[in-house]
Amino acid sequence: MDKFDVIVVGAGLAGLGCAYTLAGSGLEVLVLERGEYPGAKNVTGGRLYVNPVRDLFPDLWAEAPVERPVVREGITLLAAGRSVDLRYSGDELREAPHQSYSVLRAKFDRWMAQRAEEKGAIILPNTRVDDVLRDNGKIAGVIAGGEELGADAVVACDGVLSLIAERAGLRPPGAPRHHALGIKEVIRLDTAVINDRFQVEGMEGAAHLFAGEVTGGRFGGGFLYTNRESISLGLVVRIEDLLRDSRSADVTALLDLFKKRPEIAPLIRGGETLEYSAHVLPEGGFRTMGPFYGDGILVAGDAAGLALNIGFTVRGMDYALASGYWAAQAVLKAKEAGAFDAETLSIYRRLLEGSFVLKDFTNFREAPEVLSNPRFFSHYPEMIGNLLRDVYAVPADTKDKLYATLRKYMTWSEMWAIGRDLKRVRKI
Repeated sequence: MDKFDVIVVGAGLAGLGCAYTLAGSGLEVLVLERGEYPGAKNVTGGRLYVNPVRDLFPDLWAEAPVERPVVREGITLLAAGRSVDLRYSGDELREAPHQSYSVLRAKFDRWMAQRAEEKGAIILPNTRVDDVLRDNGKIAGVIAGGEELGADAVVACDGVLSLIAERAGLRPPGAPRHHALGIKEVIRLDTAVINDRFQVEGMEGAAHLFAGEVTGGRFGGGFLYTNRESISLGLVVRIEDLLRDSRSADVTALLDLFKKRPEIAPLIRGGETLEYSAHVLPEGGFRTMGPFYGDGILVAGDAAGLALNIGFTVRGMDYALASGYWAAQAVLKAKEAGAFDAETLSIYRRLLEGSFVLKDFTNFREAPEVLSNPRFFSHYPEMIGNLLRDVYAVPADTKDKLYATLRKYMTWSEMWAIGRDLKRVRKI
């Protein structure tokens, strides 16, 4: 049986970050990827926050194939017949080093894989891992393509529905409430057209989130990121809602309606769809995370549930890279100690706790429950849109006083409900 120091399952950002770090330290690393090439199956919406991981991978960012630095932020509440925008742009977003970039994962992940190979990692695409190997209860490798491949440690980076973590007994099958379905189109547009429509210059970029009618008033939302010569446009809907409500079951129809909205249609007019993709996202947060380690195994990235939605930011790529890096550090510590049991590998949890990764998830541990409030996705977009409709209306007869217009919507019962919602929001 072939034997490696480490086998990494999955060539996403967690797996590649881990392989890059381990190979750079001289370990023999094998990365097994089910896709045709690294990035072929990685279709995440398209934004990477660099600040948290800049120092973990200092040699990468000067040449990384990112698309545009995000210098313009936006959130839109979509009601049935109207919308409300909040936009932000600041000098700090324009200054280098930039906080975040739009990325195309097929391009970025292939480049990252090449960097890992240059360090000495072996990457095998078109390889499906079917099970783990055990030796006296310890994970001792994997079964892939009918072959047994041994390793001192296995790092499961095989995505949100991680088979490897399940087979190792570190997590149960996923629950619909804790996962969402994301669908996305990449739409080609000329660079000059993108700059004009999104009010940016050169290679500056914009990011925009949408909530409300985009998902039929259910948990989730839409997103738009500008790339160099395209935009990434899509939406995310919780799987539990898709199963429970037949009106939202056809996610492709929701995306088509989203593209026809007057807020979106002018932005993508004349564009050519280059890519259509869908994938599952973890939405459970801190409370649904299973163990990060076991005897001979570590779990990182989406496989560990490391994606965080707090409404105005949606993050996952930086957590994937960081968890891959810290998993590598735990393996190096275990190598030094000459033991790969759970007790030795438990340093991985401590490393995550000492980093921004689990500090963020601890700070926002209540976010999934708070954001599950249906009023955020149905009631508030409609109420705020209708209020502003009446504020801006100039009727043929006398216009009501502004206070009377406000009181029409801000009844005592409504203010009481808003107070309850704000009390919950204080948790995040």
